[in-house]
Amino acid sequence: MIVSFGDTKLDRLTAIKSFIEVASLQSFTKAAAQLDLTRLQVSRHVQEVEAWLAQRLLHRTTRKVSLTPQGQEALAYCQRILNEVSALEHSFQSQAEHLSGTIRIAAPIGFSGNLLLSAVEKFTKIHPKLCIDLIASDNINALVEDRVDIALRFTNNPDESLIARRLMKLDSVLCASPAYLIENGQPNHPHELVNHNCFVHLNQHQWSFVDREREFTVSVSGNIKANALEILIKSAVHGNGIVKAPCDFALPLIAKGKLTAILTDYTKWQFRMWAVYLSRSYQSPNVRYFIDFLAQEFSEDMCLVRGEEV
Repeated sequence: MIVSFGDTKLDRLTAIKSFIEVASLQSFTKAAAQLDLTRLQVSRHVQEVEAWLAQRLLHRTTRKVSLTPQGQEALAYCQRILNEVSALEHSFQSQAEHLSGTIRIAAPIGFSGNLLLSAVEKFTKIHPKLCIDLIASDNINALVEDRVDIALRFTNNPDESLIARRLMKLDSVLCASPAYLIENGQPNHPHELVNHNCFVHLNQHQWSFVDREREFTVSVSGNIKANALEILIKSAVHGNGIVKAPCDFALPLIAKGKLTAILTDYTKWQFRMWAVYLSRSYQSPNVRYFIDFLAQEFSEDMCLVRGEEV
């Protein structure tokens, strides 16, 4: 808690701690040494508490420090405040260490089997009494229909009716198998994709690119469409065409030589991943700690290094 005292701002709890230490040790110098602060800082803290309460709390002489009657009363209150804060911290730390129950999580089809699964496995090892129901779904209404606690969504415009926390940015990469590129040639510019078999999601007809900070789109088409990204990637691995895939899907396959990244100088940030949920007014410790864990796990944006081979 930060409060204003005149023209300054001070953490009230810090000031209370200094006051309690001075009262206990009956010395500003000893209190400063105990708190690893300067004597001036401790003196200022006590002065601020006195200004806050509008009472003189200490008798100060050159030999010792003692409490006034008001100081004795204030000391009892301040000690209770610190005890309550300590109990609060202990309670929530205990909850964090002993999470139990169930979290229902909805994630886009495909993504749930990659980065998210790895994060879920780590989280359940830390909290073995916690059960996670993982629902692979592209249904944007899953929060209500499937009684989901958290939904992960790739979008640049999260639903304003929901509470959303950004977790990471995920780059898309165009890739094809080495066999396909040998047989059909490697495009050197996005406009050349009109001559290639491009696998797209259902109802998708354009891919976005950037050239010297100028954004543009290219109409693409192919002989296979699907609403499941794994199908399109698998067909690309089999040498049938070009696919646009998030880096968490593509990079392992590129590293194994099954796919080759193309047109990396023209790719741009495509998606942001958000954790969305219905309400901030009541959020269980399970949900709160899991979202914090995901934010930490996904803190590094996933993208290709432009101009370099993966």
